[in-house]
Amino acid sequence: MTHNFGELTELHVHVGSSVDPPIMWEIAHMQGIKLPTKNYWEFEDLIAVSGITTYQKYLDLFHWTELIQSSPEAMEKSVYSIISGAYRKCNITTVEIRFNPMLRNRGGERDLDHIILSAIHGMEKAMLAFPVKAGLILMFHRTYPQKLNEIIAKKAIKYKNHGVVGVDIGGPIDKNFKMNSIKDMVLNCKKEGLGVTIHTGEATDACEVMEVLNLLNPDRIGHGIRSIEDENVLKELASRGVVLEVCPTSNVHTSVVKNLNDFKLIFSKLKEFNVPFTINTDGPEMLKTNLVKEYELLLENNILTKEDLEKCTEVARKATFIK
Repeated sequence: MTHNFGELTELHVHVGSSVDPPIMWEIAHMQGIKLPTKNYWEFEDLIAVSGITTYQKYLDLFHWTELIQSSPEAMEKSVYSIISGAYRKCNITTVEIRFNPMLRNRGGERDLDHIILSAIHGMEKAMLAFPVKAGLILMFHRTYPQKLNEIIAKKAIKYKNHGVVGVDIGGPIDKNFKMNSIKDMVLNCKKEGLGVTIHTGEATDACEVMEVLNLLNPDRIGHGIRSIEDENVLKELASRGVVLEVCPTSNVHTSVVKNLNDFKLIFSKLKEFNVPFTINTDGPEMLKTNLVKEYELLLENNILTKEDLEKCTEVARKATFIK
């Protein structure tokens, strides 16, 4: 059964997992990238989750998508594709898209400003073509030395009036990474008017969520589902009004959450403690989903009600960094 959820807002979408495979195939061949297969259907399997996987194997899929997107032309086409597809498929009229520009400059071979400006250009073209508001979030990386993350922070501030609306951090869990290492740059970005959303409480525990709250004072948290492990964290999230960007299908496919049914407990805890949350895809194409499917999945499995989902949409509209 198809439901009408009206105009939707999505806050948590990665460039590397959100472009239609046919467009990725086209971009790869336009740039002469040597792929490990000449068969399109095998290529689709290369850049999409098949069944239940692990968090690390999911991250490994980004190797090919980030390589294919490593040029200004590829970024322009990718961002345009994501925004136009979101509107056409799901009536998403507000969308934030996140990416790490350094993962798309071929180790310094490409100019970072060109990569970011091309993403902005693709976004602006999509907003001309469709009645959509969009914004870009630049991401730090857990495995980068501090000086590289500082460069990303400077670029985010440089383009804050041209479509970059916030900062985030991603990458594999690294035991050597200290959240304190990005504190000054995150707070500076916030002082400059950028929104702050931090990936935590997904593959890391509630303890790190509390650390993020105290050190970085974020507006939102990417995923954050493991916050339910500690009631003090839930109380802190609620008192600060920090919004969680929950991605159900993603969390199940990456085994971060054992099964869909576990979300009944997750959402009941969040509602019990009045923690605001939104529903997102993480990456619709890589995860073979979209925002309408996420809403329908939760509704039809009696995990959230229609009223809950309407509230999620309202929370997302208010929580967007797009001014």
